[in-house]
Amino acid sequence: MGLLGLSGSGSGGFSGSGSGMNSSGSSSGSGRTPDTLLDICARIVAQQIPFQRIEERYDRIPEPVQRRVIFWSFPRNERDICMYSSLSRPSTNSVEYQNLPFHRGLKLLESGCVDSVLQVGFHLSGTVTAPKTSGVETEKKYRVSVSFDRCKITSVTCSCEARDIFWCQHVVALALFRIRNADTVRLRVPISETLLQMDRQQLQKFVQYLISEHHTEVLPTAQKLADEILQQRSEINRIPGAPDPTAGASADDEHSWHLDEEQVCEQVRSFLSQGGYYNVNKQLVSMFAKVREMLRARDSNGSRMLTLITDQFLADPRLFQWKTQGTPMTDKCRQLWDQLGALWVCVVLNPHCNSSDKLQWRQMLERWSQVDVCPPEDPDFRYVLFPDPPPLPLAFYTCGEFLSLLSTTNFLFPTCWAIDAISLTWDNSHLKLILAHDNLSASNEPHSTNNINPQGQPLWHEHVPTACARVDALRSHGYTVEALRLAVSIIRTLKQGQVQGQQRWVEQQGRHLVDCTGSAVARNAALVPSAAEGWIGHPLDPIGCLFDTLAEASLVPDDQNQRGGGNQYYYDPIGLNVDGEQSATATPPRYQHVGVSGSRDRNESYLTLATEAALIGLGQQRVMPAGLYSQEKACKQEERLLQKLQEMELDTVLVAVLRKQSMMLLESGPTSGLGSGIHPESIPMHTYAKFLFLALLPHDTDLAYRIGLRAMRLPILEDHEDVDDPVNGNVSSLVLSRYPRWFTLGHIEAQQCALASTMLSAAKGDIHRLRTVLESAQRNIHSSSHLFKLAQDAFRFATPQDGPRHPTLLNVAFELGLQVMRMTLSSVNWRRREMVRWLVTCATEVGFEALLSIMHNWYQLFTPTEATGPVASTIMSHSTVMRLNLSYVQQEELSNCARTLALQCATKDPPNCALNALNLCESAPISFETAYQIVIDAASHIMTSMQLFTIARYMEHRGYPHRAYKLALLAMKNVHLAYNQDTHAAINDIHWACALSHSLGKSELSTMIPLLVKNVQCATVLSDVLRRCAVSAPGVASACPPEAKRRCVKPLPYDKAPLKPLLDAAIAAYVNTTHSRLTHISPRHYGDFIDFLAKARETFLLAHDGLMQFGQLIENMKVAYKGKKKLMFLVKERFG
Repeated sequence: MGLLGLSGSGSGGFSGSGSGMNSSGSSSGSGRTPDTLLDICARIVAQQIPFQRIEERYDRIPEPVQRRVIFWSFPRNERDICMYSSLSRPSTNSVEYQNLPFHRGLKLLESGCVDSVLQVGFHLSGTVTAPKTSGVETEKKYRVSVSFDRCKITSVTCSCEARDIFWCQHVVALALFRIRNADTVRLRVPISETLLQMDRQQLQKFVQYLISEHHTEVLPTAQKLADEILQQRSEINRIPGAPDPTAGASADDEHSWHLDEEQVCEQVRSFLSQGGYYNVNKQLVSMFAKVREMLRARDSNGSRMLTLITDQFLADPRLFQWKTQGTPMTDKCRQLWDQLGALWVCVVLNPHCNSSDKLQWRQMLERWSQVDVCPPEDPDFRYVLFPDPPPLPLAFYTCGEFLSLLSTTNFLFPTCWAIDAISLTWDNSHLKLILAHDNLSASNEPHSTNNINPQGQPLWHEHVPTACARVDALRSHGYTVEALRLAVSIIRTLKQGQVQGQQRWVEQQGRHLVDCTGSAVARNAALVPSAAEGWIGHPLDPIGCLFDTLAEASLVPDDQNQRGGGNQYYYDPIGLNVDGEQSATATPPRYQHVGVSGSRDRNESYLTLATEAALIGLGQQRVMPAGLYSQEKACKQEERLLQKLQEMELDTVLVAVLRKQSMMLLESGPTSGLGSGIHPESIPMHTYAKFLFLALLPHDTDLAYRIGLRAMRLPILEDHEDVDDPVNGNVSSLVLSRYPRWFTLGHIEAQQCALASTMLSAAKGDIHRLRTVLESAQRNIHSSSHLFKLAQDAFRFATPQDGPRHPTLLNVAFELGLQVMRMTLSSVNWRRREMVRWLVTCATEVGFEALLSIMHNWYQLFTPTEATGPVASTIMSHSTVMRLNLSYVQQEELSNCARTLALQCATKDPPNCALNALNLCESAPISFETAYQIVIDAASHIMTSMQLFTIARYMEHRGYPHRAYKLALLAMKNVHLAYNQDTHAAINDIHWACALSHSLGKSELSTMIPLLVKNVQCATVLSDVLRRCAVSAPGVASACPPEAKRRCVKPLPYDKAPLKPLLDAAIAAYVNTTHSRLTHISPRHYGDFIDFLAKARETFLLAHDGLMQFGQLIENMKVAYKGKKKLMFLVKERFG
């Protein structure tokens, strides 16, 4: 199998140049004499033919010929050395670049640290001296040797202790020395050729001198070999000839660059064991990038290294843990597996791959698929059996199409994609013509009219992800021109399909639009065609691949050099580079228009095609994939592609492309996410539309608003009411309970809010557009939190700190705030208090009429508590009056409205609104009396004693002691204290109520005490009240008339009314409490009990026969509890 006309860089070669890198080690150069015929032939032979084959073909090879072949067998391109000595390829001026082995080896070379370089045959050796890092250290010398064959280094050895996947700096220094100083390196033919020139005596002397020079190292080995040679039937005598490490590799050996497989496995194993830390993921991503670099160089080590990485991924112990625990793998790990699968697709789609390699890869991939812990293709698979999900309203999964993410889990990841890709071929005659020619009409081959567009340009009709996988494979293997040609054919095919879809919609829209909602969403999902597979969010990111391929051809030459001449600008299908985030210091690429080869359209360039590819892909109408990971991946791919579009400088040509594509998207019907008649479960286009809106606004305002208003819809929520109650119908919970679940709904609603905010800001000077955007936002935004965010944004735009106010936009913010209040009135929202305060602030900024409006219609916007609390209180504050500079008439109107509101709220919710209502009505006697009467009427059946006490204290504080007394009586009827509740919250209120009664007179106290005796059984509380009532309570009767104050000065006797019942109740309470405590007393409470009896005795002594009653209590205790001897001893010791 082969491709016709495929071109690219040669094996092991890289285009472009970098810092300190030469591309040739030739002794001839510019301005010098041409190479001899011997050198030209030797250069070709040295790169293509094993030296063993030359020796087998010719009996005698002249030594000059041998020398030139050996001379040219060493690698000639420094980029090859860089590729095998650096895991990553940072920019040459970065700090990271300074620490790379390649750069450090280059510094060693330039510092003259390489010496004793000798090339014997296909073996190069030398000494590299490490410079001293301090004055105390001694110089270290490292012995380095490398073997090479056919311009590839096949093995390296260094005496340093560095252990890494790639070569150390000392190997780099020696290799670069040989490339840059090829003519000065001492060169000898293979040692076996030298030995052939020696006689027996010379050979014996050679061996003895060698042993003498290194007797401690080689003597045991030399004696062992001598013993075997002297044995006639030894194995060494049965094999003809002898090995020569300097004679080059065997013709049957695998011809590849040296790669330390053990270190690759160790490094990957180490990275995986560290979990999903940022730097670990970065290292693994760098390894994937290195695989792509090798593939582009057409280096067989690319697939070899990927095989080693895959083996270690499958050996990750976390896979077994996730399987046994029934948990999905982490997102970081899943992203790495995604990129692993994408790389295998590139490997098996190699256009020059032979059938034996494909068979080998198929067997290997199928073997991996049999591993128990191999993760499934479905990223949300949980390793446990779930009941079948409810039937889907539409096909979420592709059937029989290549590389579909949303397929069944019969195949295991990542083998499914690659196994399917193996079956693809490059033998299609039309495909060959596309790859070989820029314009199909230039070929004499017959072609079908289906394969060309009306302009005579070639098309490629294939499943889009499959076709883009071909493009990625071509780029990955170095066939840049062919990848570009195929990408151009694919985007032209997409454009033709877009035109055909628009024509079909124009013919059919009449009968379909009648079944659509006001936002052009189809009501009947069964009648609407929908894309079963989204290009955005696909595991191979086909649209991203198309864009990068076409955009790379449009880079400004300076940017191409900075990015490695196209070799370092790798397509990243999963977007894992630095976890999908660009470096803060990275400069955006610069593009230019490069005409498409063979195109007749002067305005068509690779940059316009890249833009159209992105716009068509982003605008595809697609349904939400199943699973959190798939949904998040689709969002990230969309954001990444939009970020690339935003980095482009829009000229008139690109603006024309944007305008044309925007019109097509609006008029393409259900095939476009911005069209009419779309599926009710379509993914919204908010993020995409925001980009289009901002890009088109300076050039075509009407079209920009058409795009923005059409994209404001959120089809999945259109059938639900605007409620936020999580119990009674929260739309978010409804969507999350369906299948497939919309895990990213919050993100989608945030993007919808951002789009609306952008449009409101742009329309602040146009009343008509502002009203249109407002109505669209009110109709389509279903989340109160995001609608509140939009209202806050509008308020911020309308009241800039350093500019004029925008009254119309301020009214928009106010209307949005009113809708938020209505939406959250009957629901639980933790931001409700903030929303209420903000609306009052916004209404204050709008003006007097807005304040009147929210108070007149408070029942539609606020709860009674909110209306009388933060709303009315803030509006009636002095700061609000001063802020609005209200007239007296306006103040009175506002006050009347507030009092009306207060009375309505107090009637509706007396417990929570009565106090605020009284406060708001205190300046109007009639309203105040009405509010007071509402409290009195509600006191017996709704309000608690605590609420009544609070209002009573307020009344007393405002100078209404008799009203306070009446409320205190009502409160006392609801108070109940048991004997042991001596820390009850109402105790302070009880003391205050009794003090108030005492201050008003004996009759009021006489009325209060029976209630106290009836409802309070706590002895300590009764005794405290008794003592306080015996004297006047200072400060309590400040509002009493003078005659009442005089009455309060005279002490009340304990043995007469009204205190006599209270004294009797206190004594009885002490008796009951004493017996209750004795029934379950423990020795550690004896001391407290004695103190309690002492306090009780003081109360008993207030009665004329109190001492006798207390004595009787003590005697009864001694009889009833004589078993508690220690306690009775303490009682007798204290009380006799």
